[in-house]
Amino acid sequence: MAKVLVVDDAAFMRVRAAKVLRDAGHEVLEAENGQEAVNKYAESRPDVVLMDITMPQLDGIEATRQIRSQNDAIKVLVLTMHDNEDVFFRSISAGASGYVLKRSGGLELMSAIRSTHEGNSYLSPLLAKALMSDYLQRGERTQDGPAQGRRLSAREQEILKLIAEGNSSREIAEMLDLSVKTVHNHRTRLMTKLDIHRNTDLVKYAIRLGMVQVD
Repeated sequence: MAKVLVVDDAAFMRVRAAKVLRDAGHEVLEAENGQEAVNKYAESRPDVVLMDITMPQLDGIEATRQIRSQNDAIKVLVLTMHDNEDVFFRSISAGASGYVLKRSGGLELMSAIRSTHEGNSYLSPLLAKALMSDYLQRGERTQDGPAQGRRLSAREQEILKLIAEGNSSREIAEMLDLSVKTVHNHRTRLMTKLDIHRNTDLVKYAIRLGMVQVD
């Protein structure tokens, strides 16, 4: 079982999530804003942080970034009402390992906690559907654009997939038995070859190609 830090400024949401987790045998800590979450993480070192986005003092995206700066292996699972692309990619860019919508049920929350605790990424099916609908409405297709014709090597595809799943360069280096510098070099070549200049756009590209596993 995991030690989970539940972060939400809405007391009823925090209590509801905490009850679901405690009933399943997890140890639960609570924080009511992003700054308190950063402080409690430093004190208690939970296994998973369940993070709201819109909060006073420090929002969930910046809190995620600060917690990841303390430990880039920590798993942060975003639990939010926002189902739009911008918030999703900003969260992933900050280091979140998964994304669950508040309207999801308790079973999905438990599945997301388990997945992130085991080191996997998690994307709510509700959000995946919204993202897919958005791409289709805008007419985006994987064959569009000059970058699509530039083939990636097997190693580049492997690293792109790991980046899109939310892994840091250090984590990727450990997984593939490479130096961090080598991973950085691969990332730079990926961006050059694809004419992509932001991590969030790398994630979008990988999702379009179906390289990211959606649970």
